Amino acid sequence: MQNLKMAPQEPCACMSGEQKSAARQWSLVSIIAVTVLGVGAWLAMYMQLKPFAHWFSESLLGLEAGTHLGEAVAFFVYDTPKVLMLLVLVVYGVGILRSFFTPENTRRLLAGRTEFVGNVMGAALGVVTPFCSCSAVPLFVGFVTAGVPLGVTFSFLIASPMVNELALVLLYGMFGWKVAVLYAVTGLCVAIAAGWIIGRLGMEDQLQDWVRNQLSMGGGVAQGRLTPSDRVRAGLTAVHDIVSKVWLYVVAGIAIGAAIHGYVPQEFMAGLMGRSAWWSVPMAVVIGIPMYTNAAGIVPVIYALIGKGAALGTALAFMMSVVALSLPEMLMLKKVLKVRLIAVFASVVGCGILLVGYLFNILM
Repeated sequence: MQNLKMAPQEPCACMSGEQKSAARQWSLVSIIAVTVLGVGAWLAMYMQLKPFAHWFSESLLGLEAGTHLGEAVAFFVYDTPKVLMLLVLVVYGVGILRSFFTPENTRRLLAGRTEFVGNVMGAALGVVTPFCSCSAVPLFVGFVTAGVPLGVTFSFLIASPMVNELALVLLYGMFGWKVAVLYAVTGLCVAIAAGWIIGRLGMEDQLQDWVRNQLSMGGGVAQGRLTPSDRVRAGLTAVHDIVSKVWLYVVAGIAIGAAIHGYVPQEFMAGLMGRSAWWSVPMAVVIGIPMYTNAAGIVPVIYALIGKGAALGTALAFMMSVVALSLPEMLMLKKVLKVRLIAVFASVVGCGILLVGYLFNILM
């Protein structure tokens, strides 16, 4: 006997215009209702995290508050779900936003832009457009061959890893909105200024020969119009793809941060990375370059270091060098850039990070 249970269908062609509109409207209303309920449940859980952490460490495990182990466990139990919940919420929203900015749309927006306007647009789009070390080569080649100026391309590539949604949500969750906003503004300024300087130097001859011989990639395939349901699915896909890749970094980073929070003497960290040590900012940048991690793994460590007396600017300079000047990133870019241009790129960005570090230490 034929199974009469049918899967949900899109509004069929036989529907009238009013029926199709009603079906789409009901879909949008359902999405809004589920979103409101989901955010409400998220807020209710988020508000109970700190009481749960104290109950878990003190009542359940019997650890005394103020001891090394008690402080470390409470730190880990509180910050792990807090950071993961913030990541899910923000990545979901950014995933929906990214559905409006495909790589092809980004190339079209940036192609033909010159000087400062192009650098500003490139840096701003870098924040909301997917980018990681593994995609450095195809993105760089695609942008340059599509007519995007070299300096604008660098503004995009610098802003993407440095001022991404992971860094911002973690900074907001751990330090508050003022630090997150100031970090975003200074990070964008570094990306804009560095791209502008590189563009003014006229170093197109420092691209690898095979890149300069590439033909234009053309206009690409146009993206069809997405429905609200499509964009919700894009947000859910972003949560699955991104959170599934970084959650282990988050847990590992918070575990290291918990150990620092519970056991590292405050006097030692203040002397090593404190505001009074003028050499600590360049030292932090130099130490950060060989490391390979992302914002999800490094921000919890930064949070613990600052809690133990490290200066905010020094700690953030360390983080920015890790995510924007990592050695693996340089090795990837070696495939498309000659050594001289890589050296200029690292020097300009490094100087910008130093300025940001000293600025934070003065202002915060």
